[in-house]
Amino acid sequence: MPVSKKATQKSPVCLEEQLGFALYSASLAMTKAHKPMLDRLGLTYSQYLAMVVLWEQDDIAVNQLGARLGLDSGTLTPLLKRLESMGLLTRRRGQEDERQVFIDLTPRGANLRREARLVPAQIQAATGQSDTAQKTLRNLLLQLRDALGEA
Repeated sequence: MPVSKKATQKSPVCLEEQLGFALYSASLAMTKAHKPMLDRLGLTYSQYLAMVVLWEQDDIAVNQLGARLGLDSGTLTPLLKRLESMGLLTRRRGQEDERQVFIDLTPRGANLRREARLVPAQIQAATGQSDTAQKTLRNLLLQLRDALGEA
């Protein structure tokens, strides 16, 4: 059956013209690219991102970690419980306010950073993008995120 002229013309509602779809499909591809590297570490992509934050700042409150990752407590709590069961971190109640929970890396969790140190370079190589191109893209995406957060 021949394709009509109308079907071949791009319109604003064409999938390929949707910024959201480009971001969504790129996110899926990025997660997929991380998978073999993270499988060797025994982490999911979400767990890896949480560990990256903890490698930057140990002894962090759960709500601060959630804010950095953009995750609510309903998503973050099971993730942290899993990392704790893997022996990578511990959770403890605040001394001044027992409602607050803090995260501490275990020695095993801190040592995992050495194994993970090559992940960013491997991802950059997989993208085929230069440092400059990646920094530009990251900055544009952060600007987009911030603009949409204010909308």
